[in-house]
Amino acid sequence: MTLWLIFGSMTAAAVLAVVWPFGRRRQSERGGDDLLVYKDQLREIDSDRAAGLIGEAEAEAARLEVSRRLLAAADGPPPQGVAEASASATLRRRRAAVLAVLVILPAGPLSLYLALGSPNIPAQPALARAKTVSGNASIASLVSQVEAHLATNPNDGAGWEVVAPVYMRLGRFDDAVEARRKALTLNGTTATRESDFGEALVAAANGVVTAEAKAAFERAVARDSQEPKARYFLGVAAEQDGKAEDAASIWKSLLADAPLGAPWAEVVRAALERATAASSTAAGPTAADVAEAAQLSDAQRVEMIQGMVARLANLLREDGSDVEGWLRLVRAYTVLGERNKAKDAAADAKRALADRPDDVKRIDDLVRGLGLEG
Repeated sequence: MTLWLIFGSMTAAAVLAVVWPFGRRRQSERGGDDLLVYKDQLREIDSDRAAGLIGEAEAEAARLEVSRRLLAAADGPPPQGVAEASASATLRRRRAAVLAVLVILPAGPLSLYLALGSPNIPAQPALARAKTVSGNASIASLVSQVEAHLATNPNDGAGWEVVAPVYMRLGRFDDAVEARRKALTLNGTTATRESDFGEALVAAANGVVTAEAKAAFERAVARDSQEPKARYFLGVAAEQDGKAEDAASIWKSLLADAPLGAPWAEVVRAALERATAASSTAAGPTAADVAEAAQLSDAQRVEMIQGMVARLANLLREDGSDVEGWLRLVRAYTVLGERNKAKDAAADAKRALADRPDDVKRIDDLVRGLGLEG
């Protein structure tokens, strides 16, 4: 309010300085009695000529001189009474004009601002306006702003936590992994953060639960035994290791603990059905195989795994109706880094399951999830 009063006073002072001279009364420079004097002189000349006191030539010269003065006086200011009345009327008109200027000049812009402006909205600094994002700003521009902020504020744990899920939605999985890692380091370990970190690692590995991801899920469950995301992915890890029964057990327990209407329950239910329907022949290594693998070197263990994968491939060539076997074979080749063999296995599976479109769709979904397209 004080600011409005200051601006109003400044405007009024500026206007008054301009219009003040127009409101002053101007004094007459000459009186109006000269006209009467000159008229009397003309009458006296006529009287003197009639009385013979002056000649006709002298009377005519006198008349000319008095007439000249009379015309000059007629061009001057009016008589005092008339002049004062005229001056008063003029002064009133000027003062009215001054008053109109003083009122209309400030009121005009003010009315226009009240009608079209936003006087009730607090002022916003230029920097704040620059940071305001319009409704049609793209996600990419928002991410760029956050990244610019994090570049100068790398220890902003909240910023890393905000941008990580956006990276996941944009398919920037490697960036999501680093963002989740920084959020864990800066904000501290929780079951949710560990699960989110493990999920990012799985996405970056094309759907494979790596050792680092599995460790993150295990830390999450250690902190909160009910953490659903970690429990689900531990089931996926068991399935990818060929332990369908373990995976089914994990998912059954997860569904039993699921709250009513849990959005992820349907996904877990589908996984459970997949694990339950898995072929015991293609289920993976037996207990004896596991015991044997524990005694082997890393190179021997890899060779053993490759042998089991080869046996699974041979079984599927003999009987290609086992969609779960095909899914495991494609994942196994991907884990071993043999992407071309994984693509070939997927193509073989689609040919073998051509008359079962739902199973073919599962193969296609896995191929997309593992990034094997193209």
